Amino acid sequence: MSILTSSVFNQVDNSIYSNAMTFLRSPLIQDPTKGDADVVILGLPFDMATSGRSGARMGPDAIRQASINLAWEGQRFPWDFKLSAQCKISDAGDLVFSAGDSEEFCARVEMAADEILASGKSLLSFGGDHFVTLPLLRSHAKKFGKMALVHFDAHTDTYDNGSRFDHGTMFYHAPNEGLIDKEKSVQIGIRTNYKQKDHGFHVINAMQANDMSATEIVEQIKQTIGDLPVYLTFDIDCLDPAFAPGTGTPVCGGLTTDKVLKILNALRGINLVGMDVVEVAPAYDQSETTALAAATIGVDLLHLWVTRGEK
Repeated sequence: MSILTSSVFNQVDNSIYSNAMTFLRSPLIQDPTKGDADVVILGLPFDMATSGRSGARMGPDAIRQASINLAWEGQRFPWDFKLSAQCKISDAGDLVFSAGDSEEFCARVEMAADEILASGKSLLSFGGDHFVTLPLLRSHAKKFGKMALVHFDAHTDTYDNGSRFDHGTMFYHAPNEGLIDKEKSVQIGIRTNYKQKDHGFHVINAMQANDMSATEIVEQIKQTIGDLPVYLTFDIDCLDPAFAPGTGTPVCGGLTTDKVLKILNALRGINLVGMDVVEVAPAYDQSETTALAAATIGVDLLHLWVTRGEK
């Protein structure tokens, strides 16, 4: 007698290795403006703005693959609610653009984000190098106005000496374009040189962050951003290379995954309107811990989005 009691095609797949096609096994949709999703996942496989090692174009796929290790959990520890009960997620796959055309890529990112946001959905994007954040900010600013930026990174990315397409220049251009308010924005984990005079951004550098508690860091972040709509961008090189070696410009002395996850959990209640995780270059990490860190951060960002506006 067969032990099968129902169709083999109607089973829930809880394995941590099979069918790793979408983020957290969410539905794959061709038109992300359709359907009842609250948040759309969008991959941006672009790394033509890198100044270090290339390979971040493979990041979105690696993050999706790693997310399968998290999908089985049901309720993510230590959050006090089940994500699937509070937030419907769909995966729009990766943005399609002509290889080698950075200008077209920027236009397509902005257009895609415009359409998704206009449909009433929010967006979690996976890079790709960090330059992808600039066209995303342009789109979000159209809907939400000038935003506060919460920026995790080893670098400030405020350099003004790069080309039009350079992953070290986004936060030089963004305030000049009126997309973000520097005085209401925070950069966490910085440990490379930058022009401190007239910098504008509130900086919690890596040495400070490593000596502070997560609660102390979050207090500074919340005091700085106030009630402004928040765009949160996470460059995986904010983490120390011991925790995230798979990135183009690793810098020693970074944060631990433990510290970062504690910060994200304590940020609940901020007015989060947009988010991305960038700079995963999986070829430099055969153990896939970098992609797993990025996927875990992505999951916590979704939880943080659910709690937006909580008092």
